[in-house]
Amino acid sequence: MRRLPDYYEFQSSAKVLSGKFALENIPQELKNLGAERPMVLSDGILEKIGTLGMVLDALGSGDIEIGGMDTDIPADSSLTVVHRIAEEFRQKGCDSLVAVGGGSVIDTAKGVRMVLSQDVDDILDIWGCENLTRGKWIPFVAVPTTSGTGSESTLVAVIKNEARKLKMEFISYFLQPDVAVLDPRMTETLPPKTTASTGMDALCHAVEAYTCLQKNPLSDAYATAAIQLIGENLETAVKNGKDKKARMAMANASMMAGSAFSNSMVGIIHAIGHALGGVCHVPHGDAMTILLPHGMAYNYRLCGELYGELLLPLAGEEVFCSTPKGERGKQAIREVWALRRRLHRLCGLPERLRDCGVTRSDFQRVAETAINDGAMLVNPRPAELEDVLIILERAY
Repeated sequence: MRRLPDYYEFQSSAKVLSGKFALENIPQELKNLGAERPMVLSDGILEKIGTLGMVLDALGSGDIEIGGMDTDIPADSSLTVVHRIAEEFRQKGCDSLVAVGGGSVIDTAKGVRMVLSQDVDDILDIWGCENLTRGKWIPFVAVPTTSGTGSESTLVAVIKNEARKLKMEFISYFLQPDVAVLDPRMTETLPPKTTASTGMDALCHAVEAYTCLQKNPLSDAYATAAIQLIGENLETAVKNGKDKKARMAMANASMMAGSAFSNSMVGIIHAIGHALGGVCHVPHGDAMTILLPHGMAYNYRLCGELYGELLLPLAGEEVFCSTPKGERGKQAIREVWALRRRLHRLCGLPERLRDCGVTRSDFQRVAETAINDGAMLVNPRPAELEDVLIILERAY
């Protein structure tokens, strides 16, 4: 019998619009929030390929005046970008934010929203966990164009501190967007490799949410639902980006996994992944892809039974029922290895850290950074510096 935690919290406050033509409902949602002049944030690639244009058309058809637009947001957004856009928002008299993009764009919008809503000049003044206060928060609509980060539903913003060469986490339920818009048109042009990488990121979110020390029944439900959608649809989305059913499934999986880890947190895989991003500039999804089976193997001693439970949503009824109960945890890890190999063959997804430009000389700094990451506090198995170095070597 599963024992309830002595205490837990769960909040998922974003209103979700999911389905074809979800974009066309954004104007009404903005009006419901009292917004009239949104600032639209995106990146140059989405502007060039027309993805952003679909959102702008939806806003225009709903008689929404665009107060400002910034499409100069890099893949790893920074404190400098956040402060620049916040000042631009003030100068143009905007009253809300519409973020169209992946995790970097949406996290940038969260950062801008923090600066403006908390009325601070420097976002570092409110860095950390639960340092934000209730008040009038600027209306915020998130339109994800990838299916992995889950930023459209999370309480976390990750923003790079270029001076210190690390990714800084801001954590608060106030960071959850007011509205998350999941429309299959937004991910149709996502390249196969990016589809695979972001999908593995979502899988990592769900697996770590299900096994971390702060797991709870509601986060478990979101995590298992996300894992099943990923197991059934990720490879299809990689093979055929125009498959709307697979795209919609992956968008929902990303959102559900984001809600799961927002209410339970992650673990050692993300702790090392954050460090690899900050020190070695490894794309987050690639880091998650490489580290997931190694992190599961490290935690197996304490999580074998939980991994066994995840075999069902990950691999399906036939594999689950044909695997002896005592072997299901190990089989779940083998399924992750097999999925990663298939994705590598399909689109060249990296399998080793050396494929991402990491060298052994980076290990010490990565490990020292990872061991101080907050995600380590809720990992089911404690880790020392030497443990992280061993994982890095095995993933190399």
